[in-house]
Amino acid sequence: MERGRELAIGDLPEAVANVLRALTDAGHEAVLVGGCVRDRLLGIPHADWDAATSAPPDATAAVLPNATWGNRYGTVTVIGPPRVEITSYRAEGSYRDRRRPDEVRFGVSLEDDLSRRDFTVNAMAWLPVDLLAGRGLLVDPFGGERDLAERLLRTVGDPRERLSEDALRLIRAARLAARYELRIDPPTEAAIIAMAPSVAGISGERIRDELLRILDIHERPSLALLLLERLGLLRVVLPELADLRGIPQAKALPGDALDHSLRTVDAAPADVPDLRLTALLHDVGKASTLREGHFIGHEAVGAELADAVLHRLRLPRASADRIVKAIRHHMYAYDLEWTDAAVRRFIRRLDGVDRDLLFGLRRADDLASGVGEVGETNQRELETRIAEQLDREPGLLVHRRLAIDGDDLQRELGLEPGHEIGEILDRLTELVLEDPTRNKAAILLDLARRR
Repeated sequence: MERGRELAIGDLPEAVANVLRALTDAGHEAVLVGGCVRDRLLGIPHADWDAATSAPPDATAAVLPNATWGNRYGTVTVIGPPRVEITSYRAEGSYRDRRRPDEVRFGVSLEDDLSRRDFTVNAMAWLPVDLLAGRGLLVDPFGGERDLAERLLRTVGDPRERLSEDALRLIRAARLAARYELRIDPPTEAAIIAMAPSVAGISGERIRDELLRILDIHERPSLALLLLERLGLLRVVLPELADLRGIPQAKALPGDALDHSLRTVDAAPADVPDLRLTALLHDVGKASTLREGHFIGHEAVGAELADAVLHRLRLPRASADRIVKAIRHHMYAYDLEWTDAAVRRFIRRLDGVDRDLLFGLRRADDLASGVGEVGETNQRELETRIAEQLDREPGLLVHRRLAIDGDDLQRELGLEPGHEIGEILDRLTELVLEDPTRNKAAILLDLARRR
């Protein structure tokens, strides 16, 4: 088969060039494949590097220092930076579990290897001719370069056959189409819509990883999420979010509760950990709490629903807890009339809540509601006052320390261990939050005696 036109790839990372050089020096064919070739044709920076080779996995690992290999699919990994994953050219059998091939056969040609890939824009390879100069040949047997030029996403071969091999490809299609501003080829789109229910069989971990890739789209992840809805995938993957369609909202910006949630995602900075996922789920409680134009308690209901979603997606518990707490507390209503005592009570109420995540959500929520400028002024004032109180009263607000404890109450007041001690300490805490000068042992014991 004709290997294609010459294509120069400049500034090839040394670690990547070394992988290709080691394999070719050992007498094997070695190429770059997939996303790194696609992104180079589009002039887009990328961090992931995938290579493929005619060498079998054991021979690949043998010529690459610091390589690891331990799977039947022939993937050898070289830890960089950058990280390089190398697969041996292979053909695959049927996919009875719609994820992994039942049989993997090595020793096929590059063109055979490319024929098993999902979409034409991912089924291209770069064959080096002169690594030092970054010169090589584009191997493109399925027209991926043409499809990129025409902004078209289509499967390699028959859409139903290719998508049935791995149902995750249905979600990936939406991500790629949105990320690269591609329109989906009509036969491919029809197959996705018809096969949408099959996504229910994908593990939570794999859906989570693809969803996080969608949320990592730099500009507008909402485009991919809207495409998931149009293709019938959102209802399968995130029914709690899909339920927001048609739920009315009284916001300065038009749209329903789903439109608002997607705008909040777009407004959330991508570099704040967990923020976009929090923004995506922050209002899922609205679908079941709408009463006479109000969403009473939607933050508490939403926190419970979000917790169930994140459990289903197998998100690490620490991240899930951060997100759920932020959603539960996101409906605070600060105004300039708050006293210092009110600010201190707010700080204590947020004990265990990631304030950076919560405040990032509030800013994105305000922008998506059309009150960004007013909301930002309000938010800055609140954060300034919080910082002032934390600086003045770190023992009380950060370490939650009263000048006395339960042992003091037992000794000085003759109380027995029990709930009464906890109630007294709670009452004393409120009094100290109102006036921190009361946080002295003698004063607190005197107040406790007045129970």
